[in-house]
Amino acid sequence: MKKILIATEKPFAADAVKGIKDIFDMAGYEVRLLEGYTDQEVLKAAVKDIEGLIVRSDIIGPAIMDAAPELKIIVRAGAGYDNIDLAAATEHGIVVMNTPGQNANAVAELVIGMLIYTIRNRFNGKSGTELMGKKLGLLAFGAVAQNLARIAHGLGMDISSYSPLNRPQKIIDAGYHVHESLQALFAFNQIVSLHMPSTPATRHSIGYDLVSSMRPDGILVNTARQDVIDEPGLLRALVERKDLRYVTDLKLACHDEAVEKLGDRYIFTPKKMGAQTKEANVNAGLAAAQQIVSFFEDGVKKFQVNK
Repeated sequence: MKKILIATEKPFAADAVKGIKDIFDMAGYEVRLLEGYTDQEVLKAAVKDIEGLIVRSDIIGPAIMDAAPELKIIVRAGAGYDNIDLAAATEHGIVVMNTPGQNANAVAELVIGMLIYTIRNRFNGKSGTELMGKKLGLLAFGAVAQNLARIAHGLGMDISSYSPLNRPQKIIDAGYHVHESLQALFAFNQIVSLHMPSTPATRHSIGYDLVSSMRPDGILVNTARQDVIDEPGLLRALVERKDLRYVTDLKLACHDEAVEKLGDRYIFTPKKMGAQTKEANVNAGLAAAQQIVSFFEDGVKKFQVNK
């Protein structure tokens, strides 16, 4: 009998846990649950004889893998997987997968919600502006950006994109303008929304020059990854350009300094909120469980992110 652990420092919704267990019960697998833990030693003890692992934002590094000699597959319930050491997993012969697209609509709706909150001056009673007619630039055109484009199009926004992941045809097929460069994306759009993964090429790639080049009253939105931002460069640009705003569900490492220097031009959520909906929670959890079963029963590795 396969032994599967659901290890979530931030627990799944109850409906998600039930659905995951149902999938594994149907497959005849044993399921264990570790929720709300705060010590990696607890996680180490829990993985000692498991073969499959489902996590959310939990940090999975070499020490955890060393403690799990039977582990064959880790599935990150969500799109981003920089919390898992891929090189170490490959070294240990462990397949790592993500569940792309399952949280996409939730993140896209969050972007729209935060944008409306921002352009309506945080609902403070003062006159604001509308999203209709605004130019929205999408950096990358994966599942989240595609969902955001769908919603924004319905609101009457003018959408364009630049994809460093070589997806221009998808942008063209969707009927949107393709920018030839990152610089063109920032210079053309009043609102730029970041949707690229954290990679060596993207880390600290959004900084002073790009942000400074934005149109008047520009808004930069980041629901991707914190480390794609060059924080000193971003802060410098926003201090110099009093008309620019930064909107994120990933508080800056220099958060206190940003609050002090930018005031209400720095809009943030208390924690990462992109996937924090019941629907996304359930979708990602069920997808993770189904991928583990398909891996063990049929050798399917469709969403493998390490080689």
